[in-house]
Parts: sequence; structure tokens; C-alpha cells
Amino acid sequence: MDTKGQPQVRYSDEELEEFRVLIEEKLEQARKDLARYQEAVRASTDETAPTFKQLEEGYNVMSKENNATLASRQEKFIKGLENALIRINNKTYGICRITGKLIPKERLRAVPHATTSVEGKNMEKK
Repeated sequence: MDTKGQPQVRYSDEELEEFRVLIEEKLEQARKDLARYQEAVRASTDETAPTFKQLEEGYNVMSKENNATLASRQEKFIKGLENALIRINNKTYGICRITGKLIPKERLRAVPHATTSVEGKNMEKK
């Protein structure tokens, strides 16, 4: 509720700024993590002794696949955070795309790129 007893339809500029800072911090860390995953995918490990080479190659393939999966997920997370910054600029951040109600701050602090409230997510599943 706002100060006049009306349901709050959007977060205030001060609240949006708080979320912007949180998202920018998460974005910076996410980009570092992505670079680390991408480097791990590119890294080669040909320094293995011949007797362990076949086993090591199998591990390397699996490891590269895991790192590639992590990198792909990280790219999706980064895109979600970047989109959240756009919604902040548009002053639509924190509004559930299903219900049109504000997503609780606790959820946004935990999942800053969320576009649905728990209620909206449950409605979406039906």
C-alpha cells in the first residue's frame, strides 16, 4: 500500500535504484564467472602421460561439456539481469507479467531477474 492506502502499482525510484545496484553487482560477478567457464572450455590438457591419456580424454570431454553447459546457463542469467536493468529504466521492474501485481521485494532480492511472482508462476503452470 502506498501512503494514501492504495495498492502500490510500481516500486519507487529509490527502491528501483536499490535493485539496480544489486543487479549490477550480480551482473559483474556473472560476467566474471562466464569468462572463467569459457576459459575452461578453451583450455587444453594435453600434458597427460600416455597410459592415462584415454581416461583423461574422456574426462576432458565430460569436463568441457559441463563447462559449456555452465557457460550457457550463465549467458542466460546475464541476459535476464540485463533485461531487468531495462525494466528498471522503464520503471516496470518488479511487476509480475502474469498478475500485474508487485513481486515481493524478498523474491526480487533472491531472484533479481524474476518476471513473475510465486502466485503468477503457479498460475502459469495450470
